[in-house]
Amino acid sequence: MFDKTKRNQIWVAPMAGVTDRPFRTLCKYFGAGHAVSEMMTADKTLRMSKKSLYRANFDGEIAPISAQIAGSDPEQLAEAARYQVQNGAQIVDINMGCPAKKVCNKLAGSALLQDEDLVARILDTVVSAVDVPVTLKTRLGFLNGEENILRVAKQAEKAGIAALALHGRTREDMYLNNARYDLIKQVKSEINIPLIANGDIDSPEKAKYVLDYTGADAIMIGRAAQGRPWIFREIAHYLQTGQHLAAPDIQEVRDVLMGHLQELYAFYGEYSGCRIARKHIAWYTKGLRSSNEFRQQMYQVESTAAQADVVAAYFNALLEHGQNMDDIRVEYHHLLDV
Repeated sequence: MFDKTKRNQIWVAPMAGVTDRPFRTLCKYFGAGHAVSEMMTADKTLRMSKKSLYRANFDGEIAPISAQIAGSDPEQLAEAARYQVQNGAQIVDINMGCPAKKVCNKLAGSALLQDEDLVARILDTVVSAVDVPVTLKTRLGFLNGEENILRVAKQAEKAGIAALALHGRTREDMYLNNARYDLIKQVKSEINIPLIANGDIDSPEKAKYVLDYTGADAIMIGRAAQGRPWIFREIAHYLQTGQHLAAPDIQEVRDVLMGHLQELYAFYGEYSGCRIARKHIAWYTKGLRSSNEFRQQMYQVESTAAQADVVAAYFNALLEHGQNMDDIRVEYHHLLDV
């Protein structure tokens, strides 16, 4: 059942404050086969908050629609899963991977890995609560030296989890040190459900290496897609042909960013749209000529119209610079590789 929902092997990782509907839609446009929503709390008292309503907005989204839920109470999570299915989710994803302190302090996210009995109860309860595939996003364990992912993965398979997305770090690692693909490989060899490898995948070559080395069924791209949604197109092309796709030129980057901004403005409205867009603009322009000065100016703008004008003017200035387009492409391609 779950395999039929996969369009390809390249997935978008759920990222709080990033993988909203506009971002997921953009990544799917560039070739991502699957995208998981931002995590949504299982606490029903917060379900109607403005932030939760934005995160649970799947209107017009390209299928499959996957809603990630977070919490520590099995019954609350089961109720949240049923709610998201009624809301349009075709897949429910359980978050046992978030390392953020505010999440772990509530014994949610990766903090759950400290209590394997609770993990088992959550998995059993949520899988039994809905008739759609339930997936699990998690890490190698809570502490280095106490990695328990093999036991957790086997419990997930036993509970009926449809697929396991595994970040190759512990909670203690946060996002430091290197992702450990050897343990992901071991987990894959010992379970019979699809495994999606996550962590440090930031190039077509790295994507192919991780797929080949771990035997994973898919890969999950997170931070590398911030300001670079075309990475899915680049990886897909490389996996299919073994050849590199040309990096986007400044004109295409401008057009993609301007389109992304319009989607953010329409989705969030004037006040929030302008502010949420700032981090995306910063990611898109990181490393470009005079980008630090541009960003300082952009951060001062308080309206969506003025923000869009400032962004357009910056990219137009790049295009009119003394360097020709070939030079700009070379410079931009180099910056993407560092």
